[in-house]
Amino acid sequence: MGQRFRRGLVVGKFSPLHRGHEALIRGAQDSCDDLTIISYSKPEFAGCEASRREQWLAELYPSARRLVVTDDFLREHTRPNAEFTAVPANNAPDAIHRDFCAFLLETFAQTDVDAVFTSEDYGAGFADHLTERLRSRRQHATSVEHVSVDPDRSMIPVSGSQIRTDVHAHRNWLSPCVYAGFVQRICILGGESSGKSVLAQALAQRFNTAFVPEYGRELWTAKEGRLVYDDMLEIARCQIEREQSTARNAARYLFCDTSPLTTLFYSLDMFCRADVALERLALVSYDLHVLCAPDFEFVQDGTRRDAEFRLRQHHWYLEQLGRIGVHYLLAQGPVQTRVDQIAARLARATNES
Repeated sequence: MGQRFRRGLVVGKFSPLHRGHEALIRGAQDSCDDLTIISYSKPEFAGCEASRREQWLAELYPSARRLVVTDDFLREHTRPNAEFTAVPANNAPDAIHRDFCAFLLETFAQTDVDAVFTSEDYGAGFADHLTERLRSRRQHATSVEHVSVDPDRSMIPVSGSQIRTDVHAHRNWLSPCVYAGFVQRICILGGESSGKSVLAQALAQRFNTAFVPEYGRELWTAKEGRLVYDDMLEIARCQIEREQSTARNAARYLFCDTSPLTTLFYSLDMFCRADVALERLALVSYDLHVLCAPDFEFVQDGTRRDAEFRLRQHHWYLEQLGRIGVHYLLAQGPVQTRVDQIAARLARATNES
């Protein structure tokens, strides 16, 4: 790819975005002054929804012009008589996909391209089609070149369909920010001295993965118990940020010691109010909620209240999880029994998926 181009184009489902795609896009960026990336898929694939693809592309290619298109996007941004008002199906004829990409360039990117970069057989025909569209508007427009990148997958022998058969087995073909989206997050809740932290660590050891400690406890210790109202939202936000960061280094599962729902409880208990943003964060979803039963002797470590407070917390969690319609696993008994209960639930979920 020694030739230099003004404006290039890469199109893909990116379901998921893998190292092969990255090599293609990186090569296009190195060969172009300006790059447009178009992504669409109909139907979309589980775990590769448009919002996730946009996040992946934004993080890895912030300088590129990115266009992740859905039916909702087109309904919102096109007129009823537009050439396209819906995304074509993945199995639609090549000519329709070529016209659709040209339409997107003309309508949203508002630019022409002089090169398309692909690893597929359709690339040459796609470039010819774009040239015809260009010349229908400007008779003397230059030809769109096709740049073929590793078409036989000899440099990076992987495909999206291959990865989708088992994302975790093929995680080395994915950037950490992409793989993190496939990690299942398990939230562990419970009152004070109900075994949350010990359980999170035990589960991480059982599954050879990572866990996220409770940031609120760390801040409480650092400030010697003198938390203020504004700390509550900071705790919730930091907890979520740590989850997102740690998921990049997890393996299949990430065990989270508390969630913003815990912070909401303490905000209401300590200050009789909660920030609206905290209330929203408290609704963040997890793949599984685990509620630790207060079924063993309360242990005072110098930062906790008492057994009565623990029981009040437990009933509050029961009420809140019921109110928002969250199904949860009640973990009971010794630590190993709880680990086995959760492992069995996760195994069932995997077999049913």
